[in-house]
Amino acid sequence: MMFLEFFIWGAWYVTVGNFMKEHGMESITHWAYTVGPIAAIVSPFVLGMIADRFFSSERVLAILMIVGGCVLAAAPGVVNASGAGSTTFILLLLLHMLCYMPTLGLTNTIAFSHLKNQQLWFPLIRVFGTIGWIIAGIIVSKMMHADKLPQQFYVAGGAAVLMGIYSLTLPHTPPPSKGKEISVRDILGLDSLALLKQRSFLVFMVSSMLICIPLASYYNFAPMFVEDANIKDPAFEMTFGQMSEILFMVLMPFFFKFLGVKRMLLFGMFAWVLRYGLFAAGAADAVYWMIIFGIVLHGICYDFFFVTGQIYVEQKAGPSIRAQAQGFLVLATQGFGMLIGAQLMGLLKNNIVTGAGAERLLTWKEFWIIPTVTALVIMILFFLLFKESPEASEDVSEEDVAKAASTEDLI
Repeated sequence: MMFLEFFIWGAWYVTVGNFMKEHGMESITHWAYTVGPIAAIVSPFVLGMIADRFFSSERVLAILMIVGGCVLAAAPGVVNASGAGSTTFILLLLLHMLCYMPTLGLTNTIAFSHLKNQQLWFPLIRVFGTIGWIIAGIIVSKMMHADKLPQQFYVAGGAAVLMGIYSLTLPHTPPPSKGKEISVRDILGLDSLALLKQRSFLVFMVSSMLICIPLASYYNFAPMFVEDANIKDPAFEMTFGQMSEILFMVLMPFFFKFLGVKRMLLFGMFAWVLRYGLFAAGAADAVYWMIIFGIVLHGICYDFFFVTGQIYVEQKAGPSIRAQAQGFLVLATQGFGMLIGAQLMGLLKNNIVTGAGAERLLTWKEFWIIPTVTALVIMILFFLLFKESPEASEDVSEEDVAKAASTEDLI
């Protein structure tokens, strides 16, 4: 289940920008990465008001996957080489993501409902999702060389339909909130807003949302940048980031013992600064090792900041609002932060990255300087304003990492 869930996403999400560039839609590639955050904002309502209360999780998963898969497979057919049909293409991607985003929570619900020892088994199950993402990149990019071709959508759409059919064989999982009163307050996690009265938690939340704005430049445009640097099979090269993610996830409990929450968060932020800086430094001459090293830093970038942040929220929130607080963090980062970032970084990219060949690489250098400086400023402000509380400095176990890894935005 987890393998297919993230195979679907990894098969097209990394390479959709290169497909759009090839088909005359380069100026609107940021919209392809805006539909995900929009769906992330909407999906709690789908889960909280429908899936969690009225229907079994595996059946909702099956319907969403089959519908979303068919829509995704149809998406490339509405455009031609001149870019005609681009609006319809984006709308189909939006429809697919509105179907897909709720399935991230549904697969977690199914897994947790049938595991006797969640902390022991869930990380071992969840890692197959990351493996699925990696395998998707290898198949689409390394084997099929379909980074610019519509076949990437056929592979992803076909996998989604297969996932939908397979979902019907999963153990029956009744709606977890059946009979409970529907509350928009619970769905949006508004009770967790009380935590913002604590200065350090407020600094953490604001920093988390702000850091996602330059982060959008990586998710949106790194594959396109890698291709412009004449690196073969860009989606395959991007899988090195997920490979490092697996390594650092295993090592996180050991780092926590020596670094604590604040230093872990700062290391994650610094890794982002270093990544963007390497892209900027290596852009003009397409320096392979700088670009690849920037991609490999994804493990530290993601695990040290996002997973550490999820553990911090777990420690700060009481038992009654932990789920709400985690949902609020996802809403602020993967929702609003990435939404603002996709639009802002898209506008900057369209105004800065121009031309072709060596001239275009020089403009890429100018572009990557912006997220470098932005992330650096956010990191410095976080360092000056965030104060680590004693309870957040306690040793973190594999169980704490497992709880954080269960959140739906781990990719």
